[in-house]
Amino acid sequence: QLQLVESGGELVQAGGSLRLSCAASGRPFNVYHMAWFRQAPGKEREFVARISRNNDVHYADSQKGRFTISRDNAKNTLYLQMNSLKPEDTAVYYCAATMLEFFSTSRSDWHYWGQGTQVTVSS
Repeated sequence: QLQLVESGGELVQAGGSLRLSCAASGRPFNVYHMAWFRQAPGKEREFVARISRNNDVHYADSQKGRFTISRDNAKNTLYLQMNSLKPEDTAVYYCAATMLEFFSTSRSDWHYWGQGTQVTVSS
């Protein structure tokens, strides 16, 4: 089983930056496509960004230009650099992994999940 553990979430002021990390263990990290999702209170979990095993990236439209997803296979770690944060970015952020080859933003296509890390952006 692949285990995922997120960290880096905290309270930050609007306009600030955060870098989230997701440490993977249990299986070879470099064979998985990885993604970040987030879930705000009372809302569905939504796709944020995805990076393939070959470093192809995709972003949700609302994050383009502000968020950057990256991975360090030597460290078995996924990252999400978040800049120009807004109060509407407040959510629990989850990392996820899949071996499915097609790109999907559907939660059901991502088979491994971390426990989440809370990001709160104050206005």
